[in-house]
Amino acid sequence: MKPGYTGIKRVWKATFNSLRGIKNAWCYEAAFRQESLMCLVLVPVALLVEATLAERLLLFASLFILLITELLNSAIEAVVDRVGAEFHELSGRAKDIASAAVFFALLFMAVVWVAVLFF
Repeated sequence: MKPGYTGIKRVWKATFNSLRGIKNAWCYEAAFRQESLMCLVLVPVALLVEATLAERLLLFASLFILLITELLNSAIEAVVDRVGAEFHELSGRAKDIASAAVFFALLFMAVVWVAVLFF
């Protein structure tokens, strides 16, 4: 077992690590800032649009999935960049696959929003 904090103290420390991660993503990742601002605009829209609870939850879920995916993409890019600046096929593949995940999250979000708002 890994030594460290347990119980509430571990949760407390993990919360601050997470908040630091969000701050770092905001400071260093333009895509995260852009998507976060887009979400800040779309959250009120989701609250104001005429929709069922399930539809509203789906709208919110699509936004969270996008932000989660972007955070994971940024983490993968940071690790790959930390390993080395020279090109390596596997490094490029990892970054491209992570980017593709963000693409699908954006596509999913667009499909959900169009379906709920226009159908």
